[in-house]
Amino acid sequence: SMQIVVEPELKPDDAAAIRTGLHAYNDSRVDSPDGHLGVLIKDDAGQTIGGLTARWYYNWMFIELLFVPEHLRGQDVGTRLMAEAEDHARSRGMIGIWLDTFSFQARGFYEKLGYVVFGELPNYPDSHSRYFLQKRLDHPSTP
Repeated sequence: SMQIVVEPELKPDDAAAIRTGLHAYNDSRVDSPDGHLGVLIKDDAGQTIGGLTARWYYNWMFIELLFVPEHLRGQDVGTRLMAEAEDHARSRGMIGIWLDTFSFQARGFYEKLGYVVFGELPNYPDSHSRYFLQKRLDHPSTP
């Protein structure tokens, strides 16, 4: 028999069961390696103070998080982080990179780097929008 139960506080084991089942199904249909990447900004003491996190699957990289501390903004640090992520994606033969950002964050920054909007979720959060952007990567042809 089956029950549908609402759990306002999702337990890690329950989330893992769902994730494992979905990944097993997807893996039975598509052969695609996955992985994670960190491009970090470290201070003089070696502490991480910002950077970029990404993951990839289905030959696309997803930029999860990008944070540049206030005192480093306007110095092309974000551009350098994105360039490192793009180089990594190219080296792995990925098709492209996608990400999301809010209207009060960095849409213009990503567009300057060649990313284009492929979706918008208006009023998320209220009076703002969440944008989804992508950039296809050029791959040198191999003989």
